[in-house]
Amino acid sequence: MSNSPRRPSKPYRRPRKDPVRILAFEALRAVDERDAYANLVLPPLLDKARAKGEFDARDAALATELVYGTLRWQGTYDAIIAECVDRPLREVDPPVLDVLSLGAHQLLGTRIPTHAGVSATVELARVVLGDGRAKFVNAVLRKVAADDLAGWLDKVAPPYDEDPEEHLGIRHAHPRWVVSALWDALGGGSAGMEELLEADNERPEVTLVARPGRSIADELLTGDAVPGRWSPYAVRLTEGGDPGEVEAVREGRAGVQDEGSQLVALALAAAPLEPAAGRTGGAEAKVRDELWLDGCAGPGGKAALLAALAAQRGARLVAAEKQPHRAGLVGRALEGNPGPYAVVTADATRPAWRPGTFDRVLVDVPCTGLGALRRRPEARWRRQPEDVPGFAPLQRDLLRQALNAVRPGGVVGYATCSPHPAETRAVVDDLVKETGAELLDARPLLPEMPGLGDGPDVQLWPHLHGTDAMYLALLRPAAEGG
Repeated sequence: MSNSPRRPSKPYRRPRKDPVRILAFEALRAVDERDAYANLVLPPLLDKARAKGEFDARDAALATELVYGTLRWQGTYDAIIAECVDRPLREVDPPVLDVLSLGAHQLLGTRIPTHAGVSATVELARVVLGDGRAKFVNAVLRKVAADDLAGWLDKVAPPYDEDPEEHLGIRHAHPRWVVSALWDALGGGSAGMEELLEADNERPEVTLVARPGRSIADELLTGDAVPGRWSPYAVRLTEGGDPGEVEAVREGRAGVQDEGSQLVALALAAAPLEPAAGRTGGAEAKVRDELWLDGCAGPGGKAALLAALAAQRGARLVAAEKQPHRAGLVGRALEGNPGPYAVVTADATRPAWRPGTFDRVLVDVPCTGLGALRRRPEARWRRQPEDVPGFAPLQRDLLRQALNAVRPGGVVGYATCSPHPAETRAVVDDLVKETGAELLDARPLLPEMPGLGDGPDVQLWPHLHGTDAMYLALLRPAAEGG
């Protein structure tokens, strides 16, 4: 029997707490557990960390990249992690999978050195999961680190000629059904498909809108800001600046709004009207009698722009929103508008107004949001194919009631932040057949914009126009007795 002294065990070392990665983990858990949206969860977490003195600008940028990048590539990272564990992913606890996904993004989607990415993620696992599961995280991430993203994609994505939708979905981090829907929306050909998927994975620039009568675009051109591409009221913050630092935004004279949303409002405001029966006093009097409606106004971005445009002409906007708390947001967005307006809590499918009341009506209908995947990266994994038909009755009813609310000779704008054909042209075609409404050509109202297709409706695209994938159709109700 040996009498040699036993080796002293290593003293226990407490895990190092990394505020950036802990915050990123907390944001991912909120998205997973509460179906929260990262763009709503992350800002208050960052504000709290700054207030405690834990974060500087670089820390905030890294936390933002970790959260958005991990969510954006979630499905692809799941496929890679599945190759590195000895059990089905559904048997891995969600908090463990969140830590693994955060680690995978650092290893495969950032310039963080491999050893730093692994060690920092293992330390995070020790803090939030415990030492036992941290060993599992360490083992899995070392397998992930054995190859780069390109190498892993070659392993986990099927060949294009065998399954093009699954191939593109894994290589560009989109669910297969979304790839299929976008392909149909583009016309079924391969042209532009990869460019669109790549554009969906790019972080969009922050775009501001100068509200007419209260601000001008030139006032917003400070620092790294540049003019918008298409809207005369748009300014882009090319370096991802903080809109809250812009005085006009703080004062409500300008706001944050994607250029595609601005163009929807501008096109509706510019659409030609036919004369209204019973109005006298010439063209100016006719304009000053105009009444406009935003039937789905929350949270108020388009309503604020429409109200400002209406005020310039002496017209008035009624902004209707079904949900009281969202109606409150609309009221705050319109506060200070230079002309008269009204914000009402009302369901546009059960209108309180008489038929034929309005000259111009906008319904920006609830939808799957597949056109804003750049801004809400988690939405692509949260939405399911069965969600699409779920929106259909509401979308048709809102357009039906909008056509009923507008006067003969007036114009209705049907807009949605989804390019899915079932939410765009299918809805419009059904209501044209049902009501006899005339579909107007929207393309001349968006001058100098390329790639607007054959019309008469318009589909905007991130890869062609740098906007969200907004859809717009302009309709004129059937003539009375027609």
